[in-house]
Amino acid sequence: MSKLELVFVPAPAVGHLVSTCKFAENLLNRDERLCVTILIIRPPPPWDASIDAYIQRSSSTPKGSRIRYITLPRVEPPSSEELAKSIERYFSLLIANCRPLVKEAIISSKWPDSNPKIIGLVIDMFCSSMIDVANELDIPSYLFFTSGAGFLGFLFYLSVWHDQVGREFNRSDADLKIAAYAHPVPSKVLPTFAFVKEGHDSFRNHGVRFKETKGILINTVTEFEGHAVNSLASDPELPPVYTVGFLLDLEAQKGKGNSKPEDEEIMKWLDQQPPSSVLFLCFGSAGIFEPPQLIEIAIALERSGVSFLWSIHRPADAEPTKFEEILPEGFLERTKNRGIVCGWAPQVDILAHKATGAFVSHCGWNSTAESLWHGVPIVTWPLYAEQQINAFQLVRDLEMAVELTLDYRMRDSDHREIVKAEEMEKAIRCIMDSENPLRKRVKDMGEICRKALMEGGSSFISLGQFVETILDSKN
Repeated sequence: MSKLELVFVPAPAVGHLVSTCKFAENLLNRDERLCVTILIIRPPPPWDASIDAYIQRSSSTPKGSRIRYITLPRVEPPSSEELAKSIERYFSLLIANCRPLVKEAIISSKWPDSNPKIIGLVIDMFCSSMIDVANELDIPSYLFFTSGAGFLGFLFYLSVWHDQVGREFNRSDADLKIAAYAHPVPSKVLPTFAFVKEGHDSFRNHGVRFKETKGILINTVTEFEGHAVNSLASDPELPPVYTVGFLLDLEAQKGKGNSKPEDEEIMKWLDQQPPSSVLFLCFGSAGIFEPPQLIEIAIALERSGVSFLWSIHRPADAEPTKFEEILPEGFLERTKNRGIVCGWAPQVDILAHKATGAFVSHCGWNSTAESLWHGVPIVTWPLYAEQQINAFQLVRDLEMAVELTLDYRMRDSDHREIVKAEEMEKAIRCIMDSENPLRKRVKDMGEICRKALMEGGSSFISLGQFVETILDSKN
C-alpha cells in the first residue's frame, strides 16, 4: 500500500511540540496510509533542553514505523537586540531562517522502506514563513494552531485594528469589539506583544499569512469555544476550520524533573485527602515569583484553611533554596498537616486525582485544557504570552473560571503589582465553595470535551473531515 506523508513544522517550544505530536498520532490512527515527519527546529540554549528531553521520551515510545522526528541543524539565532525587543518576533525570525533547511529535509530525507507522496505541510502559528516552502514545492499548507479559537480570532483582528488605527495597542485604548469574543475585550488583557511594535507587527503578519493556507486546525473543542469557533467558521476570508482538540499527552509529564519517590509521596498524600478538597497551585516551568509575592500566597493559603499542594519554581541559575528561607517563618510547620510545598509537580496526574478540587493557574492553553479535561475549575493568574486574554475568555465569555487577576504580567515590571493575600483568599474561598455552580459547569464541560474525541464526537468528526480533505487532495 502506497504511503501518504504529512510534514509538520512545530515551533521550537515544548508546549507546542506536545500537542503537535499528539495530533500527529491521532491522524495516524485514522488512516493507515498516512505517515508523518516532524521537523525539529533547535532553539538556542537554554530553551533547547526541554525540547531534547521531550523528543527523547517520545522517540522511545512505540508508535510504529509511521512517524519520525528529524532534528534540523542549528542556525545562527537572531541578535540579542531582537530578543530584547520581542521574544515573539525573535522566534519568528529564527524559524524563518530555517526555511532552506526545511526545504532540503523535505526533498532529501527518504523513508527507509518507501517513498511516500507528500500531501501537506502542517505549520505552527510561529511558522507562517514556511508557507513559502510549501509554495516552492507545490504542496498544500495547513495551520495547526496550538492555542484556542479565541486567541486565533484576536490574531486576525490585528489587521483590522492596524487598518483602522495604524499602530500597536495602548493600555488606555477603549474596549475592543473582537468577533471571536462574546464580550468587549479590555485592552489591559491583551497579550504583551500587542503593545510592542515588533511583536504586534510580527503576529499581524502571521495572521495575514494564515489565510493562505488550505485549512486551519485548532486545538480546541467546538462545544467549549462555540462563539469563537463559529466566528471563524463563518468568516468568508478564512480557509476551512477544523476543531481537533483537546490534544493532550496525558503521559508527557511523567518522568520529568522529580525523582519517582517524590512523585509517589505527592500522590500518596492526595490519596489520603477527601474528594475535591485540595487546591493545586502551579504556574508552569517559567512561572517564577519573587519572595514578596510568595509570602502573600502563603498568607492567603494559611488564612483560607484549605488543603493545598503548591508547586514553587525557582530560577534555574539561582542558588539552591530551602522553602523555609523564602516563606513566612513557621508557615511550613503550621500547615504541615494540610499542605505540601514542592518544586516540580506531576501536573497531569494531580489534576486527574479525585482529591484535587481547584487549580490556581497561569492559564496557558495546555494547562487550561488539562484542567477542563479533568473537570477541575481554575483561578486565573496569567503571567505572559496569551495567558491574559485566555483568562479573560475563561472568566467573562465562558464562565469557567474564578477571577483572581486578568492582567498580571510577570515580564513587565512597569505594569505589575503584588497580588495581595486578601484578594487571593477571597478567590480561594469562592472556588472551593462546594455550592459554587461554576464547579458543576466545569465538571460537565470536562465530560463534553472527553466525548468530543470519541467516535461521533465533534472533534472526532472534524478530524475525519480533515483526513478526507487531504486524501482527496492527493489526486
